[in-house]
Amino acid sequence: MYIIIVGLGGIGRNLTKLAVEHSHNVVVIDQNESRCSDVLEHYDVLAVTGNATDKTTLEEAGIDRADALIATTSDDSVNLMTCWLAKRFRVPNVVSIVNQPSHSDFFKEVGVRISENPDELVASRLYYWTQNPQLQQLASIPGGSIFEIVAETGAPIVAHEIRELKVKDFVFIAIRRAGGELIIPSGSVKVQAGDTFTVFTKKKAENDCLRLLNKQLKKSAE
Repeated sequence: MYIIIVGLGGIGRNLTKLAVEHSHNVVVIDQNESRCSDVLEHYDVLAVTGNATDKTTLEEAGIDRADALIATTSDDSVNLMTCWLAKRFRVPNVVSIVNQPSHSDFFKEVGVRISENPDELVASRLYYWTQNPQLQQLASIPGGSIFEIVAETGAPIVAHEIRELKVKDFVFIAIRRAGGELIIPSGSVKVQAGDTFTVFTKKKAENDCLRLLNKQLKKSAE
């Protein structure tokens, strides 16, 4: 794939690394010349110094042959304008982060796939991890996440059937019991202390999922 990444902050730089590792043709755009120079020292990419809201800059980056454009700057107006131009150039896959949730509808109107407020998502995940040190993310996949969480001794759901769990937009994939026994969950299975749940949740419901599971699988949680 020919991928254009706009913005070389933390997210943009990590995306560049991932795309290069997967052997894609990558072009990065950033207004900061030193960021462009630095990324060129580490990755085999084309770097364009300029404003991605400028049609000329996008043309220099090869927008006419791009398979995807990802906007990652901290300025929603820049991301939105860049995505709008990419749509005008008929880029098949246009993706952006949205820093302010109130701006999400503007991106959706343009037809852009979005990841809302990455800083808030990271902060929420870190918070819930501190509330349950045994929670471990196994994978992040398009549209969702898979993680493990352990039922603590004295938790509200212990000795109750799985059907009694309050659930919202998540699915139990398996339960690993002490001794290594693997259980395919059904509503009648009774939860035991120490059970390790493998869970899939939709990305948009991840915070609610972690909050509900922490409340029911921890001995004490707020």
